[in-house]
Amino acid sequence: MTLFCVRKWALSVSLFETYELGGFYDELMQAPGVPQTHSRALMTHLQSMSPLEFAQRARLAETLMMQQGITFNVYGADGGVERAFPFDLVPRVLTSHEWETIEQGLTQRLTALNLFLWDIYHEQKILKDGVVPRALVMGAAHFRREFMGADPPGGVYVHICGTDLIRDTDGKFYVLEDNLRTPSGVSYMLENRAILARVMPQLFQDMGVRPISDYTAHLLNNLRALAPAHRGDDPTVVLLTPGVYNSAYYEHSYLAQQLGIPLVEGRDLIVEENIVFMKTTHGLKRVDVIYRRVDDDFLDPLLFRSDSKLGVAGLVNAYRAGNVALANSIGTGVADDKVIYAYVPQIIKYYLDQEAILPNVTTYPAFEDSHRAYILANLDKLVVKAANESGGYGMLMGPQASLSEREVFAELVKANPRNYIAQPLIHLSRAPAFVEPGRFEGRHVDLRPFALCDRDLKVTIVPGGLTRVALKKGSYVVNSSQGGGSKDTWVLGKESSHAQS
Repeated sequence: MTLFCVRKWALSVSLFETYELGGFYDELMQAPGVPQTHSRALMTHLQSMSPLEFAQRARLAETLMMQQGITFNVYGADGGVERAFPFDLVPRVLTSHEWETIEQGLTQRLTALNLFLWDIYHEQKILKDGVVPRALVMGAAHFRREFMGADPPGGVYVHICGTDLIRDTDGKFYVLEDNLRTPSGVSYMLENRAILARVMPQLFQDMGVRPISDYTAHLLNNLRALAPAHRGDDPTVVLLTPGVYNSAYYEHSYLAQQLGIPLVEGRDLIVEENIVFMKTTHGLKRVDVIYRRVDDDFLDPLLFRSDSKLGVAGLVNAYRAGNVALANSIGTGVADDKVIYAYVPQIIKYYLDQEAILPNVTTYPAFEDSHRAYILANLDKLVVKAANESGGYGMLMGPQASLSEREVFAELVKANPRNYIAQPLIHLSRAPAFVEPGRFEGRHVDLRPFALCDRDLKVTIVPGGLTRVALKKGSYVVNSSQGGGSKDTWVLGKESSHAQS
């Protein structure tokens, strides 16, 4: 950018006059008052609004969220569990080049993880070759011995994946974790775009933002293709939810509506002679594909938790017999394990003979003696995570924790080293968030794109994702259950990216 352009942008500061970069990579700004090259048009539109006008539009967006029932549930919350999902109106913008790298990296990663899952439930070559320690896989909380030798349609285990990406101070993207069991958040990605287009349509002018509206069409096509071949061209697909008290129930009902498929609970299904049927007012109707949002443990009381009221007795036998397909497959959670995550670059190399396009964050698995010693000696510098927790729980933010909190985690790590990893605190990139009474402040963000994999291992990723925002000042925890919100994520077309360069 020329000196003239820098001066021009710096002189036009208004809404951002108190905005500070704080030493972090900023998704909108490259210098105080100076937007990233690809965000100039967005900045022009933002600067054309007064703080009062922006606040009014923010309140309108919140009202629309509540009216449309765009909420999430928080277990144990005071005063009821349902809350409006916080939505910040300033979108996060990615260039076509940035997206190309993300798309290639996620395609590579999901392909390798599907090959890994097939292998560990069949010949276990990667374990025999010592690339991943056998004890880690066989001792993983979500490894399903009962599913050894089972063949999911096309050999594909993960059909829907949400991978969390972060950007460090160097502006480079890293994979923070994979979500392969029942990934959530895609409904908020779709609704964020719809709400922003309605509340601030002028932002989209001259930006060339790529659409995301075809996600559900891709998903439905993939789900229908999983049906047993003899079931013809019109298979019955349903979405299985744990019910209204689940934290993601809004998303379940939203997706079922958008896909045009029935939303069912376990009590709505029955298995007879290894065939799954749905109870309807016209009698039983055969089910061919289940997009399940119920975890393995609760899926079939005959095989997993016998006290489960959420699943369907006999479902696993119907699945193994090839009479019904599940998305995602049983047993995918072993690849969700944060200790297994540490080995994904080696998994990619083993199956694809490629280096990882998107690197992991440096990770120290506590089960290794040298790593455990390092963790215990540096708890004040590290983020410690339990292997299978989510939602921001089971985690120690060492640099922000008290001595007593670190001491508690030290004992947990010593007692069960297999269950913990540690990572350096990554200084997540920031993006502007609107703060009353009328200014923007930087808040830390991550990105969860959603990848779809069909039965032929072809990966499709809509250009965008859910940008999650840690709305509490100084917080690195972006999860909605911990006070986080979200933003619309824009991916620019190649022409738009080049036009603003």
